[in-house]
Amino acid sequence: MFELLIYEKEAPFAYITVNRPDAMNALSNALVEEFDKAFDLVEQDEEVRALIITGAGEKAFMAGADIKELEKRDFVLGRQQTKRRQEVFNRIAEMKIPVIAAINGFALGAGLELAVACTLRVACEEARLGSPEVNLGIIPGDGATQRLPRLIGFGRAMEMVLTGDFVDAAEAYRIGLVNKVVPRAELMETAKKLASKIASKAPLAVQCAKEAVNRSMEVGIYEGLAHESYLHAFTCATEDKKEGVAAFLEKRKPNFQGK
Repeated sequence: MFELLIYEKEAPFAYITVNRPDAMNALSNALVEEFDKAFDLVEQDEEVRALIITGAGEKAFMAGADIKELEKRDFVLGRQQTKRRQEVFNRIAEMKIPVIAAINGFALGAGLELAVACTLRVACEEARLGSPEVNLGIIPGDGATQRLPRLIGFGRAMEMVLTGDFVDAAEAYRIGLVNKVVPRAELMETAKKLASKIASKAPLAVQCAKEAVNRSMEVGIYEGLAHESYLHAFTCATEDKKEGVAAFLEKRKPNFQGK
């Protein structure tokens, strides 16, 4: 089904591994379409409660866009291709389950944009992250100028985008670009533990919490509070809420069903 990525399922998780190690897992147009198809599989599978995305090999999570394709871009192709990539990456941000980026090496350009579209990010100690598009005479086109300031703040995002400098894993953690930094050997297990913790919670509550936090970056505080209130009310009407409260009172683990 896939040539440029590996899709695996180990309920309650799904895994997507970008599988272009000879090209530093660069993002090509064909890979964008394979991502889209893989996300269909994830969203159609009710058993999957978390998705982990990583890169093949030890060098790169994704070291940018495919330069051979980038070389051919003019105004029309630039607009078409970035619009399509934004659409596909938006699916990650809007997915009802958490998506965790396991950053196993360089996450540059499109790779950084893939990572910041994810819900959470875990990086190995050797990881390097950056937005080096200005070095090629262009600017980011797959979301970095919008998602990066929301994640790490205006000033730091501006510095990364304007200088094209990379940050190492420790600095990425310090500025809030990644959530955890671990030795390479512990990367996937750490991502899996994080996914497992979230997957153990009520699925509808996780979905609504993710939506509420996402929307907090898009609207004024009073609109955001109103949206939070409605989502809270919705979760209060679920079977999982009854189960969660009963389990707490009965001092047992809850058995959430996503209903």
